[in-house]
Amino acid sequence: MAAQETVDHKYVYDFSEGNKDLKDLLGGKGANLAEMTNLGLPVPPGFTITTEACQAYLATGRQPDGLAGQIEAHLESLERAMGKRLGDPQDPLLVSVRSGAKFSMPGMMETVLNVGLNDQSVVGLSAQAGGNDRFAWDSYRRLIQMFGKTVCEVPGEEFEHALDEAKSAKGTHNDLDLDADDLRGLVDAYKKIFLKHTGREFPQQPREQLDLAIRAVFESWNAERAILYRRQERIPTDLGTAVNVVTMVFGNLGPDSGTGVAFTRDPASGAQGIYGDYLANAQGEDVVAGIRNTVPLQELEQLDKTSYDQLLGIMARLEEHYKDLCDIEFTIERGKLWMLQTRVGKRTAAAAFVIAGQLVDEGLIDLDEALHRVNGAQLAQLMFPRFQLDHDFQPVAKGIGASPGAASGTVVFTSARAVELAAEGKSVILVRRETNPDDLNGMIAAQGILTSRGGKTSHAAVVARGMGKTCVSGADAIEVNVPAKRFTVAGQTVSEGDVVSIDGTTGKVYLGEVPVMPSEVVQYFEGSLDPEHIDNALVRAVHRIMTHADGKRRLAVRTNADTGADAARARRFGAEGIGLCRTEHMFLGDRRELVERLILARAPGEREAALEALLPLQRADFEEIFREMDGLPVTVRLIDPPLHEFLPPLEQLAVNVAVAQERGEDVAKEEALLAAVRRMHEENPMLGLRGVRLGLVIPGLFAMQVRAIAEAAVACARGGGVAKPEIMVPLVGAVQELETVRAEAEKIIAEVVGDSGVEVLIGTMIEVPRAALTAGQIAEAAEFFSFGTNDLTQMGWGFSRDDVEGAFFWRYLELGIFGISPFESIDRDGVGRLVRIAAEEGRAARPGLKLGVCGEHGGDPDSVHFFHEVGLDYVSCSPFRVPVARLEAGRAVVETGGSDSR
Repeated sequence: MAAQETVDHKYVYDFSEGNKDLKDLLGGKGANLAEMTNLGLPVPPGFTITTEACQAYLATGRQPDGLAGQIEAHLESLERAMGKRLGDPQDPLLVSVRSGAKFSMPGMMETVLNVGLNDQSVVGLSAQAGGNDRFAWDSYRRLIQMFGKTVCEVPGEEFEHALDEAKSAKGTHNDLDLDADDLRGLVDAYKKIFLKHTGREFPQQPREQLDLAIRAVFESWNAERAILYRRQERIPTDLGTAVNVVTMVFGNLGPDSGTGVAFTRDPASGAQGIYGDYLANAQGEDVVAGIRNTVPLQELEQLDKTSYDQLLGIMARLEEHYKDLCDIEFTIERGKLWMLQTRVGKRTAAAAFVIAGQLVDEGLIDLDEALHRVNGAQLAQLMFPRFQLDHDFQPVAKGIGASPGAASGTVVFTSARAVELAAEGKSVILVRRETNPDDLNGMIAAQGILTSRGGKTSHAAVVARGMGKTCVSGADAIEVNVPAKRFTVAGQTVSEGDVVSIDGTTGKVYLGEVPVMPSEVVQYFEGSLDPEHIDNALVRAVHRIMTHADGKRRLAVRTNADTGADAARARRFGAEGIGLCRTEHMFLGDRRELVERLILARAPGEREAALEALLPLQRADFEEIFREMDGLPVTVRLIDPPLHEFLPPLEQLAVNVAVAQERGEDVAKEEALLAAVRRMHEENPMLGLRGVRLGLVIPGLFAMQVRAIAEAAVACARGGGVAKPEIMVPLVGAVQELETVRAEAEKIIAEVVGDSGVEVLIGTMIEVPRAALTAGQIAEAAEFFSFGTNDLTQMGWGFSRDDVEGAFFWRYLELGIFGISPFESIDRDGVGRLVRIAAEEGRAARPGLKLGVCGEHGGDPDSVHFFHEVGLDYVSCSPFRVPVARLEAGRAVVETGGSDSR
């Protein structure tokens, strides 16, 4: 967006002017408030300032031309509609100023309630409420507190300390026990805190309050916690937030008022029913902050049946309208129900699958849409283990299962400590009375979150569900003492450093580490659960959606496996072959010495002896794998070890020789070994004598492997099986390298295979940028390409993967240079372009060229979509990621409108 905006550009929309499809412009909250308004639901009147206005403000540091006048015009219209003026001393109009980006970012940006209150209008508000002084002064102290912290960066804990002192002086722990005089005194205390930290009195002009609050919401888009959350959730940085100015309705007017959050289905399990939290005599922030424990939504029926019945009707209407689980915020003001927000609700991974299946059954969506609504990251979460409770483990507390999972770890009480211990590789459980947006770093670092306050709609619960973190909230039997770094429960004290376990499904808390067991979803994939004959809604939903994904996908899914056991497990998980069998992994352990002898051999006889010893070992390895993958293709990569992985460390060897010489020992053999290691030493082994280069330099090495592969395939065929070997030559950068290896391999294959009927393909791994750029030449000598995107990323970026992730990637992520590590998800513009060029030019030279990928990206959901887009035939990944790749390959077809078959 240009820095200068024309005055007639529309930056402000009344709720009646928008709809749910304008999220890019009005943000999620504004678009949905507009949608509910147009549905005729009871929404407080208001208007939305667009994301474009925010983008312009952030680009220039000032409001764009025309915005102030448009705000003034919409404010005047709102005042006419309500019959009140903003901050009028006699009958004040008060508004809330709320953020609302395109994508939900719960608690990450700012909100200011009760804007328009000052020393005069607080009196008018009391009269407006029938002389309810307590309500008026409670609203005023909330404004000063929120405005001070949000707009003027006054430390929030100072307000909290003042509130605690007021409650202590009253002899209570409950803020509802403070009367009007107590709250009037608290307002004075808050004003002094504000003056101390800002150097000015709390602003009394209502329009100044409004303008400053709008500016604060704009600026909160770039707050540290918002940036961190966007990075975690992969939300683009340039969207900006809308600002919603909404007429205040009050849930803190007395026992006939209140506020709550409702879900049209259980966001944790997907079960149908009535789910949510309600808090009488409170404003909305009280529910999210968890400062008082809520009651279940069902109890509203006894408190206010009319509002309860109306709410249920609206919930049903919204779910049918949005065709999805809806998350609803509402307020009841003296018996009148107001809808403050709705959105498609965040849900756990389990709930996502279950709800998608339910909505298909209800005829609201089809299976394609159900497949679109789940993703591989959620499926991976469902495959994590759960607690095994057949031992004598008794819970010490029970809260609300806010976000499922089984998590054990060291107790910590601050986000800083969570980050510190997680960086040391330790699992931690973050324990708080309640979390707030400033705890985001610690929540990301922790394995699980445990709070003593709050419900399923508290900050901890909502953020944990969005991140897939285990969370138990509202475990009120736990007394948390953050300064002392301990909590007490059931007569026991748990200190920082002790271990606890939390179950985010049942809400139970255990002392010590509880053993885990495989999830039902893993048991299903391994064949031990029959989805058609068990009473498990999740497994049935996963089976149904996975079956549909398999029917839709074009990409085949193979696995990376080096042993028969890995191959067998991957096949149970749905693998359709092996895309990468790494032969160097077969040479570790007891066989390492043979490879060392081979590499260091000077005389032909030494080399031949080492090869002769390795041949039967390799052949046995391949026979086992071919048996497990009977009838499916197996791509075997010829040995590709950086030499340092198989040679003794030079420095240690030199020290050992020097020490032995000093002692006068006979070290002739060790000296010869040291000389050989020095001769072979490389400064950068990853770019040295490895892959095809090693095969060309060490005569007979590749020949031995080719023979072992061919002999194993023939043995499998003669035993009644079907072997489909594909020999992959690694690290090729020039077609001449591949031609040399191929010529030798074809002679051996012809000699071994004979009339057995075994067919052996020969191809190469595209992992050197030059190979990608000369793919047309290389395809003339290759029957298949497999993209080794790990090395292609390493060489394309000039990064040493072993070094850079810990050295500086954190800074690149922090600065936004990366949205995500290019080793985790394919760099579409750079490395991805190399893949695209190689695929197109390779197929142009050889139309039947088979194309696959075997780097870590083969199991990354976003990368799978890219590989579908560029026309690869298959992806290959670790056994555990095979179901994820299958699901995403199906989703890729649905999301691009592709055909229903391969």
